[in-house]
Amino acid sequence: MTDQNPQATPQAASGVPAAEERTRVAAWRLLLSNPVTVVSAVLLFIVVFVALLGPWIAPYGVNDVDVANQLQPPSASHWFGTDDLGRDVLSRVMIASGVSLQVAFVSVAFAFVVGVLVGVVSGYAGGLLDTVLMRLVDVMFAFPVLLLALAIVAILAPGLATTMLAIGIVYTPIFARVARASTLSVRVEPYVQVSRTMGTPWASILGRHVLPNITGPIIVQTSLSLAFAILAESALSFLGLGIQPPAPSWGGMLFAAQGFISQAWWMSLFPGAAIFVTALSFNLLGDGMRDVLDPKQRTLIESRRKR
Repeated sequence: MTDQNPQATPQAASGVPAAEERTRVAAWRLLLSNPVTVVSAVLLFIVVFVALLGPWIAPYGVNDVDVANQLQPPSASHWFGTDDLGRDVLSRVMIASGVSLQVAFVSVAFAFVVGVLVGVVSGYAGGLLDTVLMRLVDVMFAFPVLLLALAIVAILAPGLATTMLAIGIVYTPIFARVARASTLSVRVEPYVQVSRTMGTPWASILGRHVLPNITGPIIVQTSLSLAFAILAESALSFLGLGIQPPAPSWGGMLFAAQGFISQAWWMSLFPGAAIFVTALSFNLLGDGMRDVLDPKQRTLIESRRKR
């Protein structure tokens, strides 16, 4: 008996990482087996690649004016045509992708950090602090997202930094709600209760037990929020309160194209298509990640495939 127990313990201990590894491999297989998710990831990779290398691979300068070639349709020399000032639409779409992704990633990162912090602290602490923080979140939810962003930008003056700050602020409550809901379900788990009983500092409990177990919903929300941030930035720029000319932005290009829709359809088609493809890809990628990270959804999908 004494000889068998020491051997059983390492096997049991090694079984936990092995089970986790099998779960991780199964999750990746499920993610890669979804063609919609794979296509979305590939499209986003292309968009990010263009955004990073746009200034070096764009065929023309972003503000190279050529009045002699204004409103030229797509051709071999200008694949996406030219705008009313003769600027190459393809080059401007490529450079604008970097601006849009910069706004999306920075604003969502701000909302992620602040929102998750508020949600985790609120959900774990409970009581009066939870009530106060959630009432503040409810107040922000009372305003439409775009209207609140417009108000913030109008107060602080339009610009790149203001646009990122405004979008980050309006999406912070969403992350706070998601983080709080997940924290409420995790804090009642036995391992959290044992840690609290042992007198473990709350910061250690949040870092070691709570945050690692709420990453799934937050990752999914991050992907979805990136899509909405792209749309919000485009809307603000279209209204003249986002990225300011001469810097290119997809929304600003749509605004400039509205007076030439009948005679230069390409001016609105290509930036609009860029917004559509990027936002849709983030959404579909988020849906695919939700299927993988949600154990119930993953089990349901796997059971359907076995039938």
